[in-house]
Amino acid sequence: MKRPKKPAVPFERIETIRQAMISLLTGQTLSAREISGIVRISEKEVYEHLGHIRKGRHKAGHQIVVTPAECRECGFVFKKRDRLKKPGKCPICHSETITEPLFSIG
Repeated sequence: MKRPKKPAVPFERIETIRQAMISLLTGQTLSAREISGIVRISEKEVYEHLGHIRKGRHKAGHQIVVTPAECRECGFVFKKRDRLKKPGKCPICHSETITEPLFSIG
């Protein structure tokens, strides 16, 4: 005989997800994976929120500072990339070993 499942209790938040991310990124540099683990949302959601924060923070006089992704094989740096997500592969050597971009608010 199966026992009925207990209802899932959502994580209680004092501040919004974006407020939590802004306070996290002020004064420190983190990857989307690290933010995901701390704020307890998926990486995909982190990138969506970062896009919104990028637009809104610019008006408030602060900007998201992106340390670009870099190819571990040849050292190519993705400086001109507008997308926040990690690139799939290097355009020079076609390697898929790429470091994640890092984010902070400055």
